Amino acid sequence: MGNKILVTGADGFIGSHLVESLLNDGHKVKALSYYNSFNSLGWLEGLRHHKHLEIISGDIRDVHFCQNLAKDVDVIYHLASLIAIPYSYAAPQSYIDTNVSGTLNIAQAAKDNKVKRLIHLSTSEVYGTAQYVPIDEKHALQPQSPYSASKIGADAIAMSFYHSFDLPVTIARPFNSYGPRQSARAVIPTIITQVLDGKDEIKLGMLDSTRDFTYVSDTCNGLKLLANCDKAVGKVVNIGSGAEISIKNLVELIAEIMGKNIRIATDKARLRPESSEVYRLLCDNTALKQLTGFDPQHDLRAGLEKTIEWLSKPENKQRYKADVYNV
Repeated sequence: MGNKILVTGADGFIGSHLVESLLNDGHKVKALSYYNSFNSLGWLEGLRHHKHLEIISGDIRDVHFCQNLAKDVDVIYHLASLIAIPYSYAAPQSYIDTNVSGTLNIAQAAKDNKVKRLIHLSTSEVYGTAQYVPIDEKHALQPQSPYSASKIGADAIAMSFYHSFDLPVTIARPFNSYGPRQSARAVIPTIITQVLDGKDEIKLGMLDSTRDFTYVSDTCNGLKLLANCDKAVGKVVNIGSGAEISIKNLVELIAEIMGKNIRIATDKARLRPESSEVYRLLCDNTALKQLTGFDPQHDLRAGLEKTIEWLSKPENKQRYKADVYNV
């Protein structure tokens, strides 16, 4: 849909992959990178010379900035947010300011600039631990952390603009995306980087919880399909693989792929408060398949093999600190 596209949160994990994919599709992309005094463009550094990419540094918490950012674009993929769950326990106000107020600013800017489609990125964390599986879009929302509460609020703000102002909004709700460039705080790079550092015993938190891991290019494909699906306007749509695995079994699979013997030590610092822990997530992706024909191209083993290969390259591995618990 259109060829003038804005991606917020473009310097992050999913955002950078989405920008790269959109450029490969021939689109012109305006990419928002979070302003910082180091002049760092995050994961956009390797793309910054692309002739169809315009990178803008700024902050979605500023309403005036967002108004200018949304000018002359057809589609907005709104990915910018604070996402680390442990840090949300320490700094909940910052999550409201960025995730809720920032989404309000983007939605208002999209409305005022007559944007043709707003794809707002949610998270499976809004469901909390599963009351039933697989989790469809009708599952109850459970704010089990300040982060998930802020995303529930952000989703509600975005959808309110559809109901109140006819803004063409779709809420895309990915389950656990993984792959190259993922944050060091996430479980898969945490496991792989500790193994690459030669550790026989790796430190992790909860081992019995299950997740639906989706390779990042499949997540991005789902986002693009939704942006081109008129029937998805006004809907919440899950993006996931439809398969689950426990963290313990995930470690065993990674160890098998890497040819290593691994012992696991529970690090209490990595455990969530008991009532905040999400014990089970499994995606029902029926709606996405019916709306768009979505067909994920990576099973977990294939995606992990690509992720391990990428992290094993010294120039990539050096960006991760396996001996530091990154909240």
